[in-house]
Amino acid sequence: MMNMEKRLLLIDPDAGARLATASFLRRQKYSVETGKNLTEALKKLASGTFRCLLLDVDIPEMKGYEAVRILKNMDPTIKVIMMTQKNTKKLEAKVREQDIFFYFIKSFGKEELKLAINNVFST
Repeated sequence: MMNMEKRLLLIDPDAGARLATASFLRRQKYSVETGKNLTEALKKLASGTFRCLLLDVDIPEMKGYEAVRILKNMDPTIKVIMMTQKNTKKLEAKVREQDIFFYFIKSFGKEELKLAINNVFST
């Protein structure tokens, strides 16, 4: 059984990106559950406890930054790392209005993501 403290939820509609990120995080000794949309995120949050939620901006039902409030209502203590492939100033402004822990631009590489997640688990 993996350490409950190291549980995180990864929601990304891009199957390839989701698989690659989950594999990377499992190699870092995190317990990772994944989903592709808001419905799956809500289901997983209802059935388990996660310290960290990695949420892509482009989920099918609505923008990820719009979903933050809904997800935080289910678990107010969860730390949200919002992810995007392509950043714009307008998008960044909208994301940063939300109660998020970190804003990750995927093209920056996984080291930055690893540091952000380490910070979640060290707080």
